[in-house]
Amino acid sequence: MKRTTLLHAELSGVIAGMGHGDVLVIGDAGLPVPPGVRRIDLALCKGVPSVTQVLDAVLSELKVETAVIARESLGAQGEMPRWWADNADRLPVAETLSHEEFKRLSQRAVAVVRTGEFTPYANIALVSGVVF
Repeated sequence: MKRTTLLHAELSGVIAGMGHGDVLVIGDAGLPVPPGVRRIDLALCKGVPSVTQVLDAVLSELKVETAVIARESLGAQGEMPRWWADNADRLPVAETLSHEEFKRLSQRAVAVVRTGEFTPYANIALVSGVVF
């Protein structure tokens, strides 16, 4: 049995197979998954698991070079959403795209992880880095 935080075999395997520059998307319950992109559906019920919970587990295994979020997720004053703030110390500064551009980016993802998150635009694309 694994000793690290992330125990989900399929998600852990996707991360293990990622190379530099590959994209993994963690999305809210409503984010559409493009045809042909692997879907890892973790949604159990409203709010479970949250984007914060999934992001916490993913960041235990994935080296992130760039994080991308939709501009629509920012607050009125441009502040980062709560789910971002909960993990900000482990994430690089985010790039922002429109929600439509974000959905286009997700077409090249190695996988889209669907959470039970019900917060609008609670989606993040993680671009893998290298550990050396």
